[in-house]
Amino acid sequence: MTKHVPPAQQDADFRKEILQGLTADRKAVSSKWLYDDVGSHLFEAITELDAYYPTRTELGILEAQLRKYARLPGARGAMVELGSGSSRKTNLLLGAFPDLSVYMPVDISANHLKEAADRVRRTFPSLAVIPVAADFTQPLGKLPLLPELPVLVFFPGSTIGNFEKSEAVALLKSIRTAMPGAHMIVGVDRPKDEAVLVDAYDDPAGVTAAFNLNLLQRINRELGADFDLAAFEHRALWNSAESRIEMHLESLCDQTVRIGETEIQFVSGETIHTENSHKYDEAAFAEIASRSGWRVLDSDTDPDGLFSVLTLEAP
Repeated sequence: MTKHVPPAQQDADFRKEILQGLTADRKAVSSKWLYDDVGSHLFEAITELDAYYPTRTELGILEAQLRKYARLPGARGAMVELGSGSSRKTNLLLGAFPDLSVYMPVDISANHLKEAADRVRRTFPSLAVIPVAADFTQPLGKLPLLPELPVLVFFPGSTIGNFEKSEAVALLKSIRTAMPGAHMIVGVDRPKDEAVLVDAYDDPAGVTAAFNLNLLQRINRELGADFDLAAFEHRALWNSAESRIEMHLESLCDQTVRIGETEIQFVSGETIHTENSHKYDEAAFAEIASRSGWRVLDSDTDPDGLFSVLTLEAP
């Protein structure tokens, strides 16, 4: 069986990483902690916004290339989805793979994972659905049932862009180790005009701001902290040198926040760096894939060149 993250361990990891990140010289928190139950639902709302182009653009690419993906060996075996995200993308692929035996979503949010798995079971009652509650950024180990089946990894939503380049290489290596011989369909966001990017990550309706600020609410709720959400503001910045959008929570004043017995000092204008979203062209991502032992078989994009969906194989 795969490594399952029990609730007590996940709680301990959350406390440890939050305290480490907020007591560092440059305060930063892994973006994976944005996705509790509330955060996961807020992100689903973000994907419906006009300003947020990635979801609908990736969906259009997947629709256009379904026949090609259905010819991959894993389409007749097991599909492993990393992050149980948009049911529209998942259902699109599952509906095009009539010979698929197993669907295995892997997600850190147990409740969100259960909801996603239940939706798939209702839509595809004859499909074996095996949800795995785990942090896929950690070594996955051997996943259940997969040694006997060809595997297709579905990694949509440009989630790979949330990682530093070295971390992305390490993650792809870990996936290849857990699922040797697999193929992968991976969504990758492309570089584009700064204004388009900033609008996508700082929408006028304030949904992305609520998503980012929910991290502080989660820390208050789960760790007994006393963050004043009104004393922080969401920021989305384009870092051209790193080809990435950065999300931050900026302190609007000098303040002290307490997490249990730990006091954390903020000066006005200081930020908590909560997420990166790297943007790759095909050549840049092919280098990441090559360094991690994957080979790019194909790359598909939309007519406007906003987004790419790449097909990889692990030789």
